[in-house]
Amino acid sequence: MNLSIHFRLLLAASLVLTAFLGLTGVALDKAFRSSAEKALRESLQASVYALLAAAGEDDLGRLTMPEILSDPRFNLPDSGFYAEVHSPDISFGWRSASAVGRHLNIGKPSVEPGDRRFDQVRSGNGGEVVALSFGVSWEDFDGVETRYVLSVVEDMQPHQVQISAFRNTLFYWLDGAALVLLLAQGGVLRWGLFPLRKVSDELSDIESGGSDQLKGVYPQELTGLTDSINSLIRQAQSRQQRYRDSLGDLAHSLKTPLAILQSMADQPETGDRNENRQLADQVDRMNQIVSHQLQRAAASGRSTLSRTIPVVAAVERIAKTLNKVYLEKGIRWELDLPDDLGFSGDEGDLMEFMGNLMDNAWKYGSQQVRVSGLATGDGIELHVEDDGAGIPQAQAESVLQRGRRMDEQQPGQGIGLAVVSDIISAYGGELIVGKSVLGGADLVALIPNH
Repeated sequence: MNLSIHFRLLLAASLVLTAFLGLTGVALDKAFRSSAEKALRESLQASVYALLAAAGEDDLGRLTMPEILSDPRFNLPDSGFYAEVHSPDISFGWRSASAVGRHLNIGKPSVEPGDRRFDQVRSGNGGEVVALSFGVSWEDFDGVETRYVLSVVEDMQPHQVQISAFRNTLFYWLDGAALVLLLAQGGVLRWGLFPLRKVSDELSDIESGGSDQLKGVYPQELTGLTDSINSLIRQAQSRQQRYRDSLGDLAHSLKTPLAILQSMADQPETGDRNENRQLADQVDRMNQIVSHQLQRAAASGRSTLSRTIPVVAAVERIAKTLNKVYLEKGIRWELDLPDDLGFSGDEGDLMEFMGNLMDNAWKYGSQQVRVSGLATGDGIELHVEDDGAGIPQAQAESVLQRGRRMDEQQPGQGIGLAVVSDIISAYGGELIVGKSVLGGADLVALIPNH
């Protein structure tokens, strides 16, 4: 799976943030529950002490409880706050007014004097209650000690509502914080990765021919990379220029002796006329071979760092020139090309292969030629059609074979198509020979984007 750096970093940061906020939420929730439970125990303990302080004595010095307590919650029926006192030694039982008619289901806990017992049970009414029982030893006037257990019981529903409200608030704010942090980290990542996107955009601009080097100011971490890329681009441009200069020198050095040989062969007074004709044919073949091989070598040395050439303007120039050359044929030509159709490459290459294709169409077409094209998802597609005899399928493969010598080409339509195929192949494209609806050949150039 080819994931972008931005997506990978955002995904990793999101997972870490989610895990961190999740653990934070669980920890805070647990801490709040623990704190609430501790506060509840302390509150119940204070209520037990208040209950013990409210206890009185009867005539024998035994423990008695008043009907009305200072804490009003003990006096209101079904208030959610209850008190009970019982003795494991004697028959004694007391309940606060709030506990009348309530089945608290805490039983009669056995607690030694001075000890505490904390219970959380489900009451007879279906709700949960929490109880704190405290054991005391009460000495009467005769010096007899009697054990008592004082229990304070509280309904858990208010505390559960409080905990639930806290949890909802907590996770609401954590969700909000997560959203804000995700947006913030997305912005930070976008800002941090902006130099990489800028490098990519500049490289695309260089590839399309809009620029010849990386010109932006980049962070220190990318300076070495951008400098190396610029150095490679300069070296490639320098090598390409030296290559073309060498080809030009070679062509110039070969043309002179070939021209001399051609001139000698054209002089009727020099040697046998039949020999002169044979010499002229061989010189012409040598000229074609040299031109073909130089075109192949130039095509193989093309660079992708070229500007985008408008196809319409180039094709119109070629069509007007060919219309003058083949004026006597009266060719009707038609162009069907989008105005924004562009060729990302060398303008000379475009003129060379389109000129060759269109020259064949004008030369071997009868009355009509059509040049059309369109931009595909991954490149451009150019069609040159005529209403001539076409190219037989048996010859279609041979005229497009790369590296074939010109003297191996079939006569008639197809001369020079090997050069066209070499140029298009240098751009990773393909030249296809088909049948046109006009009746002749349909030469299709498929050229991908760099």
